[in-house]
This record gives sequence, C-alpha cells and structure tokens, in this order.
Amino acid sequence: MKEHFTDLLEQLRRQLIGMGAEVESQIRVAVEALISGDADLARGVCERDPVVNDLEVRNEEAVIHLLATQQPVAGDLRLLVAAIRINADLERIGDHAVNIAQAAERLAGAKPFKPWIDIPHMAEVVRGMLRDALDAFVRRDTELAKEVLVRDDVVDAKNLSLIRELLTYMAENPALISRSIEIMSISKNLERVADLATNIAEETIFIAEGLVIKHQGPQRGEGAEEGAGR
Repeated sequence: MKEHFTDLLEQLRRQLIGMGAEVESQIRVAVEALISGDADLARGVCERDPVVNDLEVRNEEAVIHLLATQQPVAGDLRLLVAAIRINADLERIGDHAVNIAQAAERLAGAKPFKPWIDIPHMAEVVRGMLRDALDAFVRRDTELAKEVLVRDDVVDAKNLSLIRELLTYMAENPALISRSIEIMSISKNLERVADLATNIAEETIFIAEGLVIKHQGPQRGEGAEEGAGR
C-alpha cells in the first residue's frame, strides 16, 4: 500500500510539472506574439487555455482521491495540501498568459512606439522564477525556493519603473494612451505571474519544513537579504 501511495504521489508531481511546463510555454509564446506582432500566434495561446483547465481538474481530482483513500499524515499531507494550492496557482498563470496574448493580439497592428526591452526582460525573469519554483518543489529545495522569493522584488521594481515611463509617454502624447494601457496590463500580468511563482516557492518551504511564511514580511525580508548575499 505504501509503495502504491508513493507511486501515486510521484505521478501527481509529474502532472504538476507538466502543467507548469505548459503554462511557462504559454507565457513565452504570448510574449513572442507581442514582440513579433503575430496575431495568429497570440490566438494560439488563447486556444490552448482549455488544456490548462483540464489539467487543473485532473490534478485536483487526483489530490482528492489520495486524501480520501490514503489518509496521509505529516509530510505527505502537507504535500497534498500544497499540491492543491500549486495546482490553482498554475491555472491562474495560464489565465495571465491568455491576458497577455489577448493584449498582444490587440496591439498586433500597431507599430511599437518604444523598443521592446522591458517586457521581454520581465518575462525572462518570471519564467525563470516559475521553472526554479517548480524545480524546488520537486527536489524540496528550500534554498532555491528562497532565491525565487528574492527575484519577486526585481519584477515588482521593473513593473513600477515601466509604469512610470509609460505615464510619461501618455502625458506627452495622448495618442499613445490606449497602447500604453495595454502595455501596462501586460506588465501587470507578468508581475502577477511572479507573485504566483513566489506562492509555489512558499509552498515548497511549507512542504519541506512545515513553515507557513506567507504574509510574514519581516521573516521573508530576512530571507531575501540572505539570498541577495549569496
């Protein structure tokens, strides 16, 4: 029975990693659609949203089955509780990818009024955070999870910097207001993906150490300082 339970847990982990790879790919393609002005590519991201939704339902059903039939305790119970949350976070990341793709589709016919530098950079950082958060989850690597928390501040700062720059464009040229708002929306969606990757990293720490660090600003700040010093 224990070996069967272990196999089912491993299968659940693989399913979550597969879902993570899918939503990371959707973020990548959505940003590529934005940079290339490819409306068809953007629509393709939107069309794959049901794939993520189906994965969420499948993973949720797997967790409920394990909770009901195996009565896990201690670390296994923490893993399943965290898996439910991670599953929901990944589904929301898929939603943000769709939001970015929809904005990319709306902007596809417009010539960029500034170089595409900030958004691709933010996307690269965010995708790295997601990959590392999931890697930390698989390996129960709390040190890597804490490094993900540090990078969230980088994305927050870049989002605020881009918003300030776009507000300046809007003030100087009202014709750019609509496109600037679209870019702000894309930046905000990337910032939210970083927050969700951070959630996954926090769940990893919960699984490995049984510590709930969400909403604990001072403790998280101390961890960030340690991470920055490495």
